[in-house]
Amino acid sequence: MTGATDPFSASIIPFEVPEQMRAFAEKGVSQARENYAKFKDAAETHNGTVEAVFTTASKGASEYTAKLVEFMKANSSAQLDFAQQLLGAKSPSDAFALWTGHARTQLETFQAQAKELAELTQRIANETAEPIKASASKLYTPPAA
Repeated sequence: MTGATDPFSASIIPFEVPEQMRAFAEKGVSQARENYAKFKDAAETHNGTVEAVFTTASKGASEYTAKLVEFMKANSSAQLDFAQQLLGAKSPSDAFALWTGHARTQLETFQAQAKELAELTQRIANETAEPIKASASKLYTPPAA
């Protein structure tokens, strides 16, 4: 049924888009392309930032773990040395003197180790946050006063 009254027949009325509409549409398309390019650049930059953060965090975690193992070895050696000295004590007073000396030394060692771990943790946190700060400073510039 393709009669003259069929609005979908082959005889299409020619329609011309006004110049203002065409310019408006072209402007919208060009803005969309520009925004897409900006979004793509930002996404690529953020991917690099995320990779840098994870790389730095992983390196820091490895360094922290190595420091813990180092402390564990030192503390274990100190305990074994103390046990050997204690077994060689000639009297209870010698054993007590060894015990108090060892306890004082270990307390000082633990305090120094805790301080070193805290400093290491702070440094790792700062290094890990640095790529984020750098990326944010590129994207968000404060308005001029």
